[in-house]
Amino acid sequence: MEKLLLVDGSNLLFQMFFGMPARIVNDQGKAIQGVLGFVGALLKMIRQVSPTHLAVLFDSEQPNGRALADPSYKANRKNEDAPFSQLDDIYEALDFMNIRHTETNGCEADDLIACYALSLCQKMEVVIASWDSDFFQLLSSQISVLRYRGKNTLLCTPTYVEDRFGVSPALYADFKALTGDTADNIKGAPGIGPKTAAMLLKEFGSLKAILKNAPSIRKAAVRTSILQNSEKLQINYQLIKLGKAVPLPFACCELAYCYNGITTNEALWGAGIR
Repeated sequence: MEKLLLVDGSNLLFQMFFGMPARIVNDQGKAIQGVLGFVGALLKMIRQVSPTHLAVLFDSEQPNGRALADPSYKANRKNEDAPFSQLDDIYEALDFMNIRHTETNGCEADDLIACYALSLCQKMEVVIASWDSDFFQLLSSQISVLRYRGKNTLLCTPTYVEDRFGVSPALYADFKALTGDTADNIKGAPGIGPKTAAMLLKEFGSLKAILKNAPSIRKAAVRTSILQNSEKLQINYQLIKLGKAVPLPFACCELAYCYNGITTNEALWGAGIR
């Protein structure tokens, strides 16, 4: 069966840029540690997944709908612009390896990845490579999430989410709306932790149903928190929820890929990154 590997490029760049043990420079004194880590990790994932189709998708630095809906969304990341200084070299390496890649326009890479995954999962297996937990809401028998960390890389399935959080992937956006997400600077309802959120979703079935039936919540503190933060929780859900239709930059046939055994050093030298 065909298999599509969708790589959250910005997520991997930040992981590699800040995860490399030291600043590495090329012959001209230019920092390339992010590029070196990115290409090395990408090739390891390719060898592990063996995709027949592949795309690497990056966030644009331009404002998007989520930031307009809530100015605090990802505001905690604004000082982390150093990794983007190495993007051009990464693009050169991807071009040399014949790997399709692009930056988003008017949306986030999350949206493109979700749209590709949901539109193609009926015809091929989909693996999303990212540490962004928002992708857990997409998990199914045909969609998995690869969390790369060298020898400790983890392939997450629906069972992983159910065992760890006590909710199904279909309710993960509802769950995160209630608890918040520090990675994206999203604040949940005060006093609503993972266990309480899972309990509420088990009882009522969805965030929408929780808000509708909030006056009947038995525990007073939980009831008050939900009632006082109803509008915020609805905004949270919109920020976290994936799956809206967005224009896709490449047709499925354009994502066809066959690994030719190239190594990290060969990719960097071939792209002129020396």
